[in-house]
Amino acid sequence: MGSAHLYFPGDRLSSAELSAACLDGHLISVGDAYMPADAVETAALRAGSIAPLLGEGLAATGLSAAWIHGATAGPPARHSVQRIGARRRHHVIDLRLDYHDTPLDQCDILLLGGVRVTTVARTVTDLLRADSTVATTTAQQLLEIGAVTPADALLSLERSGPLPGKRRARTTLRTWIAGAAQLDVTR
Repeated sequence: MGSAHLYFPGDRLSSAELSAACLDGHLISVGDAYMPADAVETAALRAGSIAPLLGEGLAATGLSAAWIHGATAGPPARHSVQRIGARRRHHVIDLRLDYHDTPLDQCDILLLGGVRVTTVARTVTDLLRADSTVATTTAQQLLEIGAVTPADALLSLERSGPLPGKRRARTTLRTWIAGAAQLDVTR
């Protein structure tokens, strides 16, 4: 079920009408959709804006999930997704997606705006496993939002099975936890 606040090209309005509404200041773009300029951009609206792209069997992960949770200003160029069911996909889903075939545990998934998204803790650990400066910075921004602590993310990481980059993510989280503890001692 989509949101009444989201407009997709060709759904209720044509692309030309949506463009005109943007030029007039009535709508703004969010992800692959448009929303009223005076509406509050929420995680549910950001998630719902990519609902047609993800469909039923995929969850937004990594930088896409971080954007949905509010850590970045705009969506990534290619959305990171992962399957949620046991059934594998053997075809290219969409060129705008960076698809990972390993299934996600249900405990690592939230439903926002009709779209499955990894939890904040899982998103932080996924970003830290990526070994990228952009991903690490985005993970820090997610932690600054305050929805999860480094200790919560470490618990999520330890609960998961074997994953590539897990040791690196564990080391980074332990360093951040130790740094936060050091700050508390000096205050």
